[in-house]
Amino acid sequence: MKKILFLITGLGYTCLTAYGQMNNPGSNHGNRFEELNYLLATPNEYRTASGAPGPKYWQQRADYDMAVELDEPNNVLKGTETITYYNNSPNPLNYIWLQLDENYQSPKGANNYANSSHIDNAMTDAQLSNLEPWRKFQGYGVNITRATDANFRTLKYTINQTMMRIDLPSTLNPGQRFVFKLDWNYRIPDKATRPGRGGYEYFAEDDNNLYSISQFYPRMAVYSDFQGWQTLQFTGGAEFALTFGNFKVSITVPSDHVIAATGECQNYKNVLSAAQYNRWQQAQTAKQPVEVVTLDEALQASKTKSTSKETWVYKADNVRDFAFNSSRRFVWDAMATNIEGKKVMSMSYYGKEAYPLYRKYSTKVVAHTLKVYSKHTIPYPYPVAISVEAANGMEYPMLAMNYGRAEKDGTYTEATKNGMIGVIIHEVGHNFFPMIVNSDERQYWWMDEGLNSFMQFLAEQEFDINFPSNRGPAHKIVDYMRLPKDKLEPIMTKGDAVANVGSNAYGKASTGLNILRETVMGPELFDFAFKEYAKRWAFKHPTPADLFRTMEDASGVDLDWFWRGWYFGTDPVDISIDSVKWFKLDPNGTARTRKPDFEPTFVTRNRKDSSMKFAVDQDTSLRDFYYYNPQATADFGNQQLNTVSAAKADKENLDKWVNKNYYQLSFSNKGGMLMPVILEWTYKDGTKEVERIPVTIWRQNEQEVTKVFVKDKEVTAIRLDPYKETADINEANGMWPVKELPNRFELFKQSQSASRGQSTGGNAFQQAQQKKPTR
Repeated sequence: MKKILFLITGLGYTCLTAYGQMNNPGSNHGNRFEELNYLLATPNEYRTASGAPGPKYWQQRADYDMAVELDEPNNVLKGTETITYYNNSPNPLNYIWLQLDENYQSPKGANNYANSSHIDNAMTDAQLSNLEPWRKFQGYGVNITRATDANFRTLKYTINQTMMRIDLPSTLNPGQRFVFKLDWNYRIPDKATRPGRGGYEYFAEDDNNLYSISQFYPRMAVYSDFQGWQTLQFTGGAEFALTFGNFKVSITVPSDHVIAATGECQNYKNVLSAAQYNRWQQAQTAKQPVEVVTLDEALQASKTKSTSKETWVYKADNVRDFAFNSSRRFVWDAMATNIEGKKVMSMSYYGKEAYPLYRKYSTKVVAHTLKVYSKHTIPYPYPVAISVEAANGMEYPMLAMNYGRAEKDGTYTEATKNGMIGVIIHEVGHNFFPMIVNSDERQYWWMDEGLNSFMQFLAEQEFDINFPSNRGPAHKIVDYMRLPKDKLEPIMTKGDAVANVGSNAYGKASTGLNILRETVMGPELFDFAFKEYAKRWAFKHPTPADLFRTMEDASGVDLDWFWRGWYFGTDPVDISIDSVKWFKLDPNGTARTRKPDFEPTFVTRNRKDSSMKFAVDQDTSLRDFYYYNPQATADFGNQQLNTVSAAKADKENLDKWVNKNYYQLSFSNKGGMLMPVILEWTYKDGTKEVERIPVTIWRQNEQEVTKVFVKDKEVTAIRLDPYKETADINEANGMWPVKELPNRFELFKQSQSASRGQSTGGNAFQQAQQKKPTR
């Protein structure tokens, strides 16, 4: 039991072993439907069995008062901050932990030594430098120049790679707060040569930088009821667990720079020109994006570099982080967005390279995202939401950094446009998961990315029903689920241990929620429960158990089988139609097999070829149901269709059964992951019907089931999962009569042949790559 509870805090691959433990080993049932409770943390006064926060739920708080300055000529950022840390826990603390994420760029970081490497026959300079990546990080990392308490008395601290422990001068008891000060600086990395979320991008054509300043300051780690201090190192992958608080940040930059940042700017009137400030005022009521800083102004500013400086002041309440972008190359547009009666300023910042796409789409996509997410979770609570074209995809409270640039001539492909729209929805959507519903990606990568990718899918489909969503639809995850077992991993795998993040934490996790919504629960039950989860855990720190329990508590649907199989396990869905038998009743009420699997061939039973006289032939009263259908016992089993006979039913009741078609289908669960059985029946008259059998059909036998279906019309074809909504990895064994499916190469040939018959010419991929005009 200890080992399993240890797993639920997210530590390691133990979950695969735990999932494999069967309550009823050797049995064909009672395993996959077992209650999930032993895999989840025990409910308590902090987190209840219903999935809601308990009566004594608590969380810490950290407020920041910061002043930072950008040294553009040297690409250095320096800052000073005062942190007020509130101990709302019931526990006394003798030390506190902070995150120094920029130490990821330090040559001392373990992540720069831990990656595997190999030699190829021909290697580039970049590949060679990555053999020992720590060499290119010389001179990078956070320099702490001062650490004192509020009275400027020096504090003792220890830095362990990306984590910093401060030893408190006295115990911080429950209900108390501790105020301390830090001064620091670091060299901003070049994003073209060093990996990471933050850094600068250099534009040689006008000799300017675009700065993405993120996870840039020493910030408090999470101390929680379910794990204590979260001290997992940042290694560049799984992101951040952070403490909510209030921010006041002063940012000093060259006076010709434009800033996009978390929160509301307090002094636009001081840092904008009169014309720009007037446009900002117009944007407050605009229904279309207004250029606060125009393209002409951005192009003009890029020609020279100011030596004077301006300080922009921002305020953000109840957020878990702060980030900003700064450049003199920015165009900035904004418009007001109504979110359930509250005004939110949707805004975008972008350079001339992105202007053809971002001016048309970005701010409107921001507004669309807020509306869709608010509908399915909680109303967006912050005053602004920003999209910045910064050649990457990353999220912070109220601020999303995205990509999407046109070609030099201003044209762009449809693929580029759709990619841009998708990433804006995704990164802006992260405001909800995890910026508001504050899960811990260091442990549960999927709770951040999977939930958000699911919501992204809903927003994309509400944007354009023909939008080519990559994650969410069940059939999109099939190729991943077909991989050999040693290439798969449970969704519950610890953050940085996930090998295939895109397919696992994003794709499979989001697909699971979509299957629940569309196939298992239905939108009405799912949407209510999912919304309840968001309301319960907004501005709090949920765990997977809180999600699982809330979804069941609010919907009344037993989902333990689904969490166990899809999130804790690696088994794919592969349900097979093993046999189809067709029966009719004759007017006497006896069931006759139509198109039996085989005909009797024994000479003694073949009356056509034998002169033998049988008693049942001489005295027909000896004949019964089994005479006419010798396979009935094996064929019908527990279905007991043979009880319908003339001896037990009067003529009036029997007539309604005589003209029916009885189809006995046998299914087997070849993949392991249980799913509802969805059948498409094609009838002889050409009509179709879809029938849905709940997952509980597998409850008494998780390997194989047999079921009889009564149809008015004769069936010519049966197909499992016709809409590809269960992620079944083998479509071929779900068809009757069995059909040979084209392989990938044949499908490609067919699409090529079909496209040649179209007036536009070319296949779908080629058409998507054709450049479209900017307007």
